[in-house]
Amino acid sequence: MSTSRWDRLLINATLATFAAEAPYGLIDDGAIAMHRGRIAWIGRMDALPGAPTALAEKVESVDGALVTPGLIDCHTHLVFAGDRAHEFDLRLNGASYEDIALAGGGIVSSVNATRGATEEQLFAQSLPRAQALLADGVTTLEIKSGYGLDLESERRMLRVARHLGRALNITVRTSFLGLHALPPEYKDRRGEYVSLVCDDILPTLAAEKLVDAVDAFCESIGFSHAETRRLFDCAKALGLPVKLHAEQLSDLDGAALVAEYGGLSADHLEHLSESGIQAMAAAGTVAVLLPGAFYALRETKMPPIEGLRQHAVAMAIATDCNPGTSPLLSLRMAAGMACTLFRLTPEEALRGVTVNAARALGLHDRGTLAVGQRADLVVWNVSDAAELCYWIGGQLVRQVWLGGELVSHNR
Repeated sequence: MSTSRWDRLLINATLATFAAEAPYGLIDDGAIAMHRGRIAWIGRMDALPGAPTALAEKVESVDGALVTPGLIDCHTHLVFAGDRAHEFDLRLNGASYEDIALAGGGIVSSVNATRGATEEQLFAQSLPRAQALLADGVTTLEIKSGYGLDLESERRMLRVARHLGRALNITVRTSFLGLHALPPEYKDRRGEYVSLVCDDILPTLAAEKLVDAVDAFCESIGFSHAETRRLFDCAKALGLPVKLHAEQLSDLDGAALVAEYGGLSADHLEHLSESGIQAMAAAGTVAVLLPGAFYALRETKMPPIEGLRQHAVAMAIATDCNPGTSPLLSLRMAAGMACTLFRLTPEEALRGVTVNAARALGLHDRGTLAVGQRADLVVWNVSDAAELCYWIGGQLVRQVWLGGELVSHNR
């Protein structure tokens, strides 16, 4: 321990560290110290190297409350304009996701609204969504582009994503999703659009430091295996990691493709094959499960959870927050939905929004409570970790800490 006193010491805590294989990595009657934005000490109260008040500038008892790492939402489309509530109505009246997309709705509808919004308007509409996630315990957030589909609009979305991170002091990782949908003006010039994305838009935005990873929608109503490969080759040449919307509506071997490139994650995966699972396992590619979209689209084919378990593929959970198929603003609820809809255990689901979600973003300094990790943590108004998945809705967050700073406090 340093001779300087810690900045803050939380005592009398139930610590779900996720840093050990024991259930939740649990430490009862625990304490956790924060210093200069990092976790400086963690363990049982009776192992503290001195009296709490001698060790830290500020000491606070949390009275047995549960403390976890800050939650990590590793797949969102949070920056967009407008909404698509009318499509929700259409689906409930019998229209399928494909029907709506082919009729000019779906992603293209959000593209039109987003292209028509200024950067200030996009920020104003997106900020409350990010604030809702933060209030629910999210301290790291991935945000994709993909509702612009031209250089200026994609740039505007990514700038807003960066701005949200600065405004809320949270970590925002950006993913360029230029191959999300075919813009209307390229309806009969598909090859030209793919070339534009690969040869112009992506290199330009990467040079402007707006892109942390590259994503695509590899699907029958999205982009083909060959088109996705071309994009991934460009990303590789630029030194950018890749991830993929894969096997949501059909099996195009997208998971195997992203694994071939050492991809961070393959996301959705309802139609994932055994060979895809094996490829992901070999590459260490994380499976990101999105129960919000499964729920909103009233899907019935579940991702192959047992196969992912058998091959030890890390499973992450995310909100997929987007205007059309997952208007979900609670990562904790996504974890609970993963339990009820996909039959994950509460521990699997909570590892999916902490340590495995960090892996899905290529981040190694968060997702667990351990010495040296960022002091991003949440104090909850519960004492049993399973309660985070058990309670449906409601406000369970007591405190949110970002880099050792208290940013949200609810009693």
